[in-house]
Amino acid sequence: MLKRFEKVTGSYIETIAGQKRFAFSHSDTADFYDLPERLQYSSYPGSVLRFYDLVTGKVYQPFDKRQNILYGNPVYLENKYYFLQGDFNCKLIKLYQWVPDSCLQQVTQLSIKEVNLYNLHIIGDSVHIVSQDEQFVCYYPQKFSFPLGSSESAIRIEGDKVYLEAWVEEGWDSEKNCATDRYRYYDKLITRDFDGNLLSEEVGSLYQAPDGSWWIG
Repeated sequence: MLKRFEKVTGSYIETIAGQKRFAFSHSDTADFYDLPERLQYSSYPGSVLRFYDLVTGKVYQPFDKRQNILYGNPVYLENKYYFLQGDFNCKLIKLYQWVPDSCLQQVTQLSIKEVNLYNLHIIGDSVHIVSQDEQFVCYYPQKFSFPLGSSESAIRIEGDKVYLEAWVEEGWDSEKNCATDRYRYYDKLITRDFDGNLLSEEVGSLYQAPDGSWWIG
C-alpha cells in the first residue's frame, strides 16, 4: 500500500544520514556556489526546504519561499537537525537549528564575502561549517584550513581530527586508455590534524548507519 505525505509537491525526497525519522527535499537544484553569477543577470525566485516525517506523514517547511534565499542539505547531529540558509539579500550564510514541533533558531551567521561557497556544507561529530575546493576550510566553530591532497575530500570531524577519503586507481593503461589485469579502484581513509598534518592512512571508506554510528568498510 502506498503511503502519502500530507503535502505532495513532486519534489525529490532524500534521506538524512544518522537517523530514520525524517527525510528532506529542495524545491529546486540551485546551490550556494552558482547563485552569485546568476544574480549578476537576474534575481532568483528563492527555494524551499521541506522535512518529511516518515512516521506521521507530516511535512514541515521552516521558511516560506523568499527571493534570493536558498538552503543547503540538512544534517542530523546531537539529536537535532541543522541546515544552512544562504541569504543573498543580506549577503549572509546563516546556520539554523531545528527541532520538530519545538524550536527553530539561528545559531550563527557568516558573511558571504568571507567564505568559499564551493561545496559549503555542514559536517562533524558536532556542527562544523566547512568548504572544500583545493583547500579544506572550517569557518565555524573555529577557523582552520589546510590544502587537500589529490582526490581528497573531508567526510567527518571528530575531536581534533579530520577524516578524509581519497579515491585510488591502480593498473590503468593511460596509453591504451583501458584497465589492465591489475586494475583496482578503492578508497583510502586519511586522518589529519587541524594543521593538515597526516596522522594515519589506510584502505577503507566511511559509512554512517541509520543509528548514527560510523563504520569503516
